[in-house]
Amino acid sequence: MSVTIDDLMQFYRSPLGRISRRLIADTMLPLAPVQGQRVLGIGYVTPYLSRLRADAERVMAFMPQRQGVTHWPQDAPSLSALVDPLELPLTDSAVDVVIAIHALEHLFDLEEFMQELWRITAPGARVILVVPRRRGFWAQRDTTPFGHGHPFSQNQLARLLKDHSFTPEVWREALYLPPSNFAPLLKSARLFETLGRLLGSGLAGVMLVRARKEMYPAVTRRRRVPKFANVPGLVSQPAWPTGHLR
Repeated sequence: MSVTIDDLMQFYRSPLGRISRRLIADTMLPLAPVQGQRVLGIGYVTPYLSRLRADAERVMAFMPQRQGVTHWPQDAPSLSALVDPLELPLTDSAVDVVIAIHALEHLFDLEEFMQELWRITAPGARVILVVPRRRGFWAQRDTTPFGHGHPFSQNQLARLLKDHSFTPEVWREALYLPPSNFAPLLKSARLFETLGRLLGSGLAGVMLVRARKEMYPAVTRRRRVPKFANVPGLVSQPAWPTGHLR
């Protein structure tokens, strides 16, 4: 079941959501080469995009139609749009950096999405994906958005990228703290992150990867054939016979 825009906004307003945003952003943003670049966020990325607007040439936020959309940024004309993730409203090679959060785990056709992602990215573009880690504790709890949808292992995500002409460059993990709003745990969030990185990725809740687009597509995009259905003409009929009863 996909999470809605209301679920996501409510989570990021909670104490756990605010801490999660900082921890993921601290890990993800150093991976994003946005200086003078055209940046696209897919999914629910607006909590992370604000820090990129000053350096990027332009920033857009595309939100899947099953999730819903919200106006972003709040203090300026909207840069967000509600889209079909399998038919993105962009020309070929339109963006240089794509950041996807709360996206891949909720898509039913990952193959088609990855082909569409290859189409809209420029040669040598970077794609940054943030997904729930399959064996992580966060994926086992449905009290946060990371506990919904399809989690990934590193091998699964690497195979998905390579099969669609994206080469993984950097792997990172985040969210080692337990998914709880218990105040003492939240105050120790940085300690959990430090200890978690020392102990290994087994305790991480999310996985991040930065990949580079290759020049030639590994998979030929499926051609969609328009389907037309003959709809019979509808003639209004009375609900009950109008003749006299005998």
